[in-house]
Amino acid sequence: MNKYINNRIPASIRFFPLLLLLFSACDDARVFEEYKNFENKKWSAKEVVTFSFTIQDINQPYTIYFNIRNTLSYPNYNIYNTYELADQTGKIVESKMVENNLMHPQTGEPLGAAASGDIFDNQFVLLENYKFAKAGSYQLRLRQYMRMDELPEIVAVGIRVEKL
Repeated sequence: MNKYINNRIPASIRFFPLLLLLFSACDDARVFEEYKNFENKKWSAKEVVTFSFTIQDINQPYTIYFNIRNTLSYPNYNIYNTYELADQTGKIVESKMVENNLMHPQTGEPLGAAASGDIFDNQFVLLENYKFAKAGSYQLRLRQYMRMDELPEIVAVGIRVEKL
């Protein structure tokens, strides 16, 4: 009976789920992407979140993104954080404090894409069109820099490194 059903379904429809999976899995630009989850949805000011990745092609420009997942109950409209990019020797090659809005300042509406339920995903550029000086291992360290020791309703943070 299964054979009969498959013969009546056009090939284009039968293979559509396979093609969708194949194309969604292709992400040639991505070099690295990872998230770190927080217990109890709290990011401590003392907690440094570290990501390690490898750069092979120094002639290629890259964009590094800061990814954050927060709930609708996040108490602020923005977030301040610092980042440090260190090379394989531990030398800091880039460092900066940045502010990003997670909610609209006047309306309080979340700006990110709804991930599920009351969880929202945001992605912000940290470094754009960046060229690494040397091939090798790098670390990007993130800290929250708000006026709270524990920043509530932060589910996870991450980074994405992609080729331009």
